[in-house]
Amino acid sequence: MRNMKMVEKEEEEEESCLQSIRYQRGSLHLLDQRKLPLNTIYLDIPDAAHAWEAIREMVVRGAPAIAIAAALSLAVQVSKPDHQFTGTPHEAASFLISKLDYLVSSRPTAVNLSDAATKLTDIVINSAATATDAHQVFQAYIEAAEIMLEEDVASNKAIGTYGSSFILNHRKDINKLSVLTHCNTGSLATAGYGTALGVIRALYADGVLERAYCTETRPFNQGSRLTAFELVHDKIPATLIADSAAAALMKAGRVHVVIVGADRVAANGDTANKIGTYSLALSAKHHGVLFFVAAPLTSIDLSLSSGEEIVIEERSAKELLNTRGGLGEQVAASGISVWNPAFDVTPANLIDGIITEKGVITKVGNEVFDIKGFVQKTMSN
Repeated sequence: MRNMKMVEKEEEEEESCLQSIRYQRGSLHLLDQRKLPLNTIYLDIPDAAHAWEAIREMVVRGAPAIAIAAALSLAVQVSKPDHQFTGTPHEAASFLISKLDYLVSSRPTAVNLSDAATKLTDIVINSAATATDAHQVFQAYIEAAEIMLEEDVASNKAIGTYGSSFILNHRKDINKLSVLTHCNTGSLATAGYGTALGVIRALYADGVLERAYCTETRPFNQGSRLTAFELVHDKIPATLIADSAAAALMKAGRVHVVIVGADRVAANGDTANKIGTYSLALSAKHHGVLFFVAAPLTSIDLSLSSGEEIVIEERSAKELLNTRGGLGEQVAASGISVWNPAFDVTPANLIDGIITEKGVITKVGNEVFDIKGFVQKTMSN
């Protein structure tokens, strides 16, 4: 990383391990998730350039966390005393907008990042129209980014509450549920609590979770390194499985519900999530297992009619050729070609519901999602 100052964890409460983002005005530190679960190291992020690299290199990951980290990095940059800017309010707005566009390019599939950039762009444009100096524009931006951080935690907890209640109402035949999840969607992938893992936390708190199963999530192993870490930390009964063991687990009747996250949800309900999600959805449909997506409304992209329009990021070949997601020794034959998409798209017909902070989006007549109608209804309330 570009001369990033590493901040070692000192003697703090154990709970702090699960903070992917540590922020106070003028200071941002991101947990280097590439080092987990064996080492807890925070990196100092003084500006947008460092944040872009941290996002691209998977220091921070998870669509909500990426959006918050990006927004806060720019807030830190413009809040520093040595940040020299002598332009007009409109020039300040242009500066912020150009930096936001730059940050969006770090991970194009995660719509939360572009959604945050759009909202922040509107705020700085409106601020520039009335501000008397550039400082006022920067201050408006900083405050807006900080509000996003606070709202993300509240949003995740609401997702957990809605998800737990909805699932319990649909599986009244079972006293204790076993849930399978994929990738990492917990407090390490968000500002706190989590989306899909937040629902699992809520089920456990409600006393109805028998066991959580997490996939290893090849090739970057977010499940084995991060989700397992969070489940053990929270003392939730949990079992790690190989990605390829999921179908056998479902066939054995040991999974009642699959809950995953999403980096982008199209207008028809197709969702992009970590590679391997589509396989889980197909298996769940075959075995009669409920399949839910848990994601904030910021993950919904109504500009896309279907998942066919979602841009799928391809990752480095090293993640497959080498151990530890590309950081370790080579294990594959030199010269072999590699296809390493970071995400796949799960068609809406394989999804039983989309859990949001405003409720669960279900299908009209059990056939199609009316996501636009749901969003419009929540906005009018």
